[in-house]
Order: sequence, then C-alpha cells, then structure tokens
Amino acid sequence: MSVRIVKWSTKTRSEVVNAFLRRPAFDEGAEEAAAKVLDDIKTKGNKAVVESVKRFQGASLPASRFQVTHSELLAARRGVDREFADAVREAHNRIAKFARAGIKKNWRMSSPRGGVLGEQFVPYDRVGCYIPGGAAPLASTALMTVTLAKVAGVPEVVACTPCAADGSVDKFLLHALEVAGATEVYKVGGIQGVGLMALGTRTVKKVQKIVGPGGAYVTAAKRQMYGQVALDLVAGPSEIAVLADAKANPAFIAADLLSQAEHGSGHEKALLVTSSMEVAKRVQEELDEQAVLLSRREAVAKVMKKGMLLVVVPNLDQGIELCNLFAAEHLELMVREPKMWLRKVRCAGAVFVGEWSPEATGDFVAGPSHVLPTGGAAAMFSGLTVDDFLRRSSFIAFTRADLKDTVKVIEAFARVEGLDAHARSATIRFDDK
Repeated sequence: MSVRIVKWSTKTRSEVVNAFLRRPAFDEGAEEAAAKVLDDIKTKGNKAVVESVKRFQGASLPASRFQVTHSELLAARRGVDREFADAVREAHNRIAKFARAGIKKNWRMSSPRGGVLGEQFVPYDRVGCYIPGGAAPLASTALMTVTLAKVAGVPEVVACTPCAADGSVDKFLLHALEVAGATEVYKVGGIQGVGLMALGTRTVKKVQKIVGPGGAYVTAAKRQMYGQVALDLVAGPSEIAVLADAKANPAFIAADLLSQAEHGSGHEKALLVTSSMEVAKRVQEELDEQAVLLSRREAVAKVMKKGMLLVVVPNLDQGIELCNLFAAEHLELMVREPKMWLRKVRCAGAVFVGEWSPEATGDFVAGPSHVLPTGGAAAMFSGLTVDDFLRRSSFIAFTRADLKDTVKVIEAFARVEGLDAHARSATIRFDDK
C-alpha cells in the first residue's frame, strides 16, 4: 500500500494537498453527542455519569467507585516493573525541570510619579487533567499534564481517565499519575469525564480549568464547557510533518511518520515535505517495508491510506511555507543547518530540530509537554505549558502625583464614552474639602 507522492509549489498548488490541509478540528456528530451527555450531567449529576460510563465504557460503576482508591494506587506502584518505574522518574524529573525553567515570575515597574505597576501569577485552586486511555493507556500524558500543574503550585489536581469494563485502570497509567502528583483520580473518561470535571456533582467538586488531549468526543465536550471552566487548547488526533532535504535519511523519516500513524483513531495525519523526488520515493518504499513490522499495522494501514502524503516541492523555502500552512502538531526539520530553518517556522505545536530529535523524544522524555494543538490549530494556539496553570493579575499602585498627572486623560475618555461616573471617581479625589 504505497503512500501517494504529489508535487506542490506556491504557484501551482495541488488540490490533493489542499484537501489534505483541510482537516476540521471539530466533528459535528461528536458535538451533538457531547451536548446530550453534558445536558444530562447538568440535570441528573452522578446518575447521568453512571449511565454514560455504562454506555460508553461498558463498566457498571456506581458513583461511590468513581474515584481510584489509595489501595489501587499502591497496587499499581507494586505492580509495575522496575524499568518502567525508572523511566517514569526520569521523564518526570526532566518535565519538571523544564517547567520550572519556563514558569513566569511576578514583575513590577515604576510609574512616572513614584507608583508601581506590574503583574503577579497565582496558581489555580483546582484543575482537571484529561488522560486518554482507550486505544492505549497514555501514561506519558499523565506526566505531561499533572507535573506541570504541580510545578505551578496547584493544590488540587484532578485526573479523569476511562476504566476497563471491570472498573480497573491500567497500572502503568496509575503509577505515572501518582508520581506526577495527582490528588484525585477518577475512572471516568470521554464526554462524561469532561462533564464530571467541568460541572461537578454531589460527590465531585468542579474544577476551574481542564487540560489534556482526547479524541473527537473529548474535544467536543471541552469546547462546549468553555465558560463553565477555562480550557487549554484543541488537542485531537495526532499529526506530524517532516521537512526534508536531499541528504535526509529516508528510513528515519518513514519511522517518524509511522510513529504518529499508530495511535489508532484513524484520523491521524502524517506529511512529508521534501525538495527531493528521490527521497520521497525512498521514503515511500521504507513506509511499506516498516509498516508490516509494527504491532498496530492495521491502524497504521488506515492512516497510510487516507492520512499520509508525500509532497515534493521545488525548494525548501516553498517547503517551509507548506509546513506553515499545514500548522502541524509536530514538525521535524530533517535538513542541513536545521537551526537556521527553525527561525522560519511560524505555525507548529512543537519543532524537532535535526535527525537526532525524533518526535518520540517530545512524546516521552525531553521536557516540553506533548499536549499540543492539532487540526491546524497550531496557527492559533500554543502547546501546554506550566503557565497554563497560573492566573495572571495585573496591579496598579498609583501615587497621588500619578493620578494627578493622568486625571485629564481619564476625563477625556470618560467624556467621549459617556461615563461621567468614571471621571468623577478620579476628580473627586482632588475636590477641595
């Protein structure tokens, strides 16, 4: 099943490429389903969550068993192998170190007449992290979300993830959540998981913000809860773009494209943009050879058929333009002098610079969160950072002299906008007593 090769340029654009670029971030069917489930949770609370867990997760789970118990966390800790436990600690340390380095600090500046202006950053009180667990238990996502919240100083970090039909949650995922610092873990996934966190019930307190990736139904539910809670970004099916020159290694490129095709939803996207037809053909061959070796080859085959494209461009300048139009969740620069090309990237969730930075480093261990915008949303959104768990407040501490200097400005705007009480709130301070 050879992946298609097409040509593209800024002057002669391909309809095949245009169609590939069009990938809606939201699914209409998922939007309708989410609206119904969320409305049920608003009116029926825990009862609606129980019904949805039964319907969508196949688990008979009473409200009293929503939350993962301490004994379950302890069993998970004892049940994971040493190699995985060491990997979790290493990844957690790297993610936390990156988050601490990037966290915003309070700052201040002097006003012209002796006052102080500035901003302060305060963590949320309670946040929710959605952790996918359907096609695969994403233990790495537990680290890439909860760790950031804890570094930010959030005292209550709730995690929701789907359980199996018997009510169990994957031990590797539970261990990652414990190491990351989740304070509550619920066995509720999908739309109902988002609704549980966003709306709250008699037994579960609502959160102030929800972060984390998910499929079409989770994305739809998050979008409809905007305003009830704050949100991070649009994070749906995985995608990757690779910009490659004639010297790039075709085997590396094929392996990296396939790494995103195996997630299992069938809606993943993988794009190669190269200035070399020879590289494109060799990548095409490598894809066929490597795909049959993968354990998830059926899922991969779906993406290779509908969600993968190899594009040959006249030169790398036009290639980077196409990559910016695609606005990929992950963008790899498999070119000579990749750091130079990094400066030309305008739209990408995360950029992987050079052949020794495969996308998997970002998924599991490098440090930046792998919760990134998808579906072209990287043109508008940025990936999850520690700052997403902080509330920003500006502050103004004027002196009498500062206010006197600006009172005429206040009066002018108040007059134009018809807000005389605004003006009076400033001028009254200078009335003769």
